[in-house]
Amino acid sequence: MKRAGLKNARFHDLRHSHATILLKKNVHPKIVSERLGHSKPSITLEIYSHATNSLQEEAAHVFDEK
Repeated sequence: MKRAGLKNARFHDLRHSHATILLKKNVHPKIVSERLGHSKPSITLEIYSHATNSLQEEAAHVFDEK
């Protein structure tokens, strides 16, 4: 942890970062949910809704592409 520069990171912080990165990289919420051990993707999306805000903007850009 110290070599990586993660002084006060807890395991939960690493789990949170893992889920956030996957969602921001457009990994399907079902897959992220399974990796986290959540019973439903809706739980994952509710907990990590901050990560999905940028997905709304990305979706608008995709729709806008020609």
